[in-house]
Amino acid sequence: MTTLPLRNNEGFLEDAGSWTPEVAQEIAAEDSIQLNENHWEIIEFLREFYKQHEMSPPSNRLFVKAVKEAFGDNKGNSIYLMQLFPGTPAKTACRIAGLPRPTNCL
Repeated sequence: MTTLPLRNNEGFLEDAGSWTPEVAQEIAAEDSIQLNENHWEIIEFLREFYKQHEMSPPSNRLFVKAVKEAFGDNKGNSIYLMQLFPGTPAKTACRIAGLPRPTNCL
């Protein structure tokens, strides 16, 4: 078991630089998510998005749209993303990816 870095009250890392794939697996396990290649594809996409834009996708709608532009209709839809990241997909995926909380996610 990995010792998790400091996180806020919603489970987001205080320092995005402390993220590792092992940390992602621990955070995902808290939500009963077993990461597979489909999860990693989205996590890596989000981390790249963050590098380019210096922010997480600000809402679920924009998250779905960005995934759709990158991977097409099969993966860029809310049902697919909800199956991977239950609840609010953008918020759950960003937490696992070690990124800041999306600004408009409840």
